[in-house]
Amino acid sequence: MLFREAPADFKKEIDVVGCYIQHAGKFVLLHRRAHKSNGDKLGLPAGKVDSGETIHQAMSREIKEETGLDVSEKNLEHIGSVFVRNEGHDFGYHMFVTNLSTKPEILINPKEHQAYLWTSPSEALEMDLIHDLDECIRTYYRESFINL
Repeated sequence: MLFREAPADFKKEIDVVGCYIQHAGKFVLLHRRAHKSNGDKLGLPAGKVDSGETIHQAMSREIKEETGLDVSEKNLEHIGSVFVRNEGHDFGYHMFVTNLSTKPEILINPKEHQAYLWTSPSEALEMDLIHDLDECIRTYYRESFINL
């Protein structure tokens, strides 16, 4: 469950970052390996913020690790943060977007993902997404004035 403001009993364990890597009206979704949390579902390039990292540093690192793309921190726009409660765990989720002028080759990390795809927001909402990603997509793209 997503919250715009932290519930009174919210006990944040970690911070997580995720990024909409966009090109020509579509963005990248990664197909998670079955043995990973949210296994066999689709999600954004994302991951935990390591100790000592800023959220921008973490996002740049996670994009490189999961897609092979070098996206500098200055090309990452922080578009918002929410508070997430999932299966008894509380964490901060920080969303980013980066817009690419050319469609890059994605080199997935085979230990974490089995495939990737480029999709529109409306197409993504019909897919088997990781928890709460549908709400994040609706929130971001509605606020960005892109028609779902």
